[in-house]
Amino acid sequence: MGLKRLDKVIALNCNVSRKEARNLIKNGAAAVNGQRTLRAEELIDTESDEITVDGYDFTLKEHIYIMLNKPQGVISATEDPNKETVIDIIPEDLKRRSLFPCGRLDRDTTGLLIITDDGALCHRIMSPAHHVYKTYETILSFAIDENDIAKLEAGITLGDGTECLPAIVEAIDINGLPGARIKIREGKYHQVKRMFASLGNNVEHLRRISIGALKLDESLKEGECRELADEELDLIFRDE
Repeated sequence: MGLKRLDKVIALNCNVSRKEARNLIKNGAAAVNGQRTLRAEELIDTESDEITVDGYDFTLKEHIYIMLNKPQGVISATEDPNKETVIDIIPEDLKRRSLFPCGRLDRDTTGLLIITDDGALCHRIMSPAHHVYKTYETILSFAIDENDIAKLEAGITLGDGTECLPAIVEAIDINGLPGARIKIREGKYHQVKRMFASLGNNVEHLRRISIGALKLDESLKEGECRELADEELDLIFRDE
């Protein structure tokens, strides 16, 4: 992480503005290696220095990574004047000012969504060049057959001419209803729904269950989230 200004480090890790961070320092709330400091511009070695801020559970992190079990009705955006966003439902102890959803799930789609402030990691996940598969389970209007699977796995062309990369598809039963498990490494608009629509089928419900080898924590109820461990981040870029 290297050397960084104290006010920037406090703002990032305490979810406050730079102005609020400077006021905390000015009022004597910050200490570096046990010594109070009043210098907002003091450079901190983020690898070795110990920082405390009165009134905050301060844990020095350059980035944060959150697994969210996205519920229906919540949009994958940072803010919206009329609709609840995935950032709105993140608990305060995990919030940072620069959080954003890594990719998107449609408003009525549920399941695994990563919330972070790390743009580089998000790019790696979302770029088809990095071959990170996202796995979905879907309930369909009717069961798919081997012919349908072959079309999806060959790379289906959508109704508007958009060509999709080959998917990995399995017909499954979901609570007695016809369904499918599908793995794709793209994120085109409403892609899974449009892929099945191209077969004359309809997606009744869609849920993302994994990104790479990182699986949705089934202990998380819809709308709940938790921070990801370092070893879980590594799973994102591995195959199941």
